[in-house]
Amino acid sequence: MKIFLKILLSVLLLSRIAGHAIAQSGSDARLGNMLVDAVEKYDGNDIKGAETILRRIIEEDKTNDAAWYYLAQISFARGEKELAEEYLREAVRLDGDNFWYRHRLAGLYAITARQELAIGIYEKLLEDFPKKSELYFDLTELYSAQKEYDKALETLEEIKTVFGMTESIAVYRFNLLRIMGRQEEAFQSLEDYNKEYSSPYVLSTLADYQMSMYNDTTAIAYYDEALDIAPDYIPAMLGKAEALRMTRRYDAYFPILYKFVSDPGSPVPAKTEYMMAIVQRTEPKFLNTFRPQLDTVFVKALEAHPVDSTMLQTAGFYYYSTGRHDIAEGTFRKSADLYPESLTARANFIEFLMYAQKWDELSSEGRKAFRRFPDEPAFIEMASVGDYNLERFDKVVEACREVIGTFPKDSARTLRAWSTMGDAYHEIGDAPKAYKSYDKALKINPDYVYVLNNYAYYLSVEGKKLKKAYSMSKKTIEAEPDNATYLDTFGWILYLQGKALEAKPFFKHAMLYGGKDSAVIMDHYAEVLYALKEYDLAFVYWNMAIQKNGGKIPDLEDRVRIRKEAIKE
Repeated sequence: MKIFLKILLSVLLLSRIAGHAIAQSGSDARLGNMLVDAVEKYDGNDIKGAETILRRIIEEDKTNDAAWYYLAQISFARGEKELAEEYLREAVRLDGDNFWYRHRLAGLYAITARQELAIGIYEKLLEDFPKKSELYFDLTELYSAQKEYDKALETLEEIKTVFGMTESIAVYRFNLLRIMGRQEEAFQSLEDYNKEYSSPYVLSTLADYQMSMYNDTTAIAYYDEALDIAPDYIPAMLGKAEALRMTRRYDAYFPILYKFVSDPGSPVPAKTEYMMAIVQRTEPKFLNTFRPQLDTVFVKALEAHPVDSTMLQTAGFYYYSTGRHDIAEGTFRKSADLYPESLTARANFIEFLMYAQKWDELSSEGRKAFRRFPDEPAFIEMASVGDYNLERFDKVVEACREVIGTFPKDSARTLRAWSTMGDAYHEIGDAPKAYKSYDKALKINPDYVYVLNNYAYYLSVEGKKLKKAYSMSKKTIEAEPDNATYLDTFGWILYLQGKALEAKPFFKHAMLYGGKDSAVIMDHYAEVLYALKEYDLAFVYWNMAIQKNGGKIPDLEDRVRIRKEAIKE
């Protein structure tokens, strides 16, 4: 009895799609049973089994339209669109009255960018099945895709005539009119709809429009009307809140915000998106003036969602942005600890430590993160940033070697690793290893300007291989002609080669692009000017360099004093 019932249900299901084929195969019970078995296998996701049976059916009866249809479905699922089309066209040829065959073929034409063919089938389907509402909407979409907007509007009018006015029709018509540039007519169509029907979406859309026209009183009235219908409708709630904020009615604004973030049933993404927008897009004065109220917003949001990672990270960003790094650290850490398998939560925590310049924690937590996520080299790279700032250069070298050893085929990572290793060795005072590391980096990318500049500058400081230094530095200013640091290196090498006059224009150019922010660059420029006997201008730049120095150039003041005494003599 159960087996019979299962077969009967399968036959009924198949008959909706291929009734003609079932009737035909009734004369052959064996083929009919095979077709039912194939459909059962298809529905049970045994695609290979279904295909085997269907092909056997086709071998015996090439007029079995249902078999062709299901073979088309299988081919389409495999991405074999041309084959699927061939099978569907055969099914339609055999049974041109079947709705599903034609509908599926039209859909295939649509997704393969042949809208005109799809439209042709849909128009015929509508003639044969005028009561199927989905056909009207599909046809409207196709007309819109072809930019036949007038036909799309006509089709919407047909839907309204046959099925009556609905919110979806009103919204679709509104969007079409806006695409056509008929803005006033679009909003008037919503006004007309609103006179007869009530819809929070339509009311909120009208309110948004009124806000764009600076009619805040009218806008708030629409938002209130929408909220009367649906008190928790988020677009209306946030729209009204924004209208109040923009018109500086903060006493009314914050209570709405409190209600919104406190509701555990409201979707977290909507809350965090709005809260992030407040932090990122409002003026710092607003954040400072209303910090107590904003603090309350975040406290209430965290009370409603105490363990939601997105909410925790949003709160962490807020506390960091308002200078409360300890609270921010606790929030980011809580998110990372609650979700130890979340790469995003851990990455946000590590990134916070870097921006907050918590170098010790960055070093240790970065390594912990790398052990948990060994396929993500960014964590060990971030740890090395902490070590570099703590002047633990041996640990920097160790981290770089780990990156190179673990990700040897990742050229971008190994390039950075060799480059950083070179910098670390230079800080340690091991020039040979520094230069060897730079050579390794340049072997990966001979035009990597960061390494070319550092390599050239360190050679110039040592006064060694100035021709090599010149060649490398020349590449950097050709790649970035307005980079003050690179201009300084190139100009300084020219000076060391005894070409002060040639060096001068590069330093003048550097002064226009940030050179005056660097004591070192101004000191170098002053030396060039001094060599050219432009003493007054040289001491102008030396005085500026002294003001910017802050101990970066230990002998600067003594050297300037000696230069002054020298010209007096």
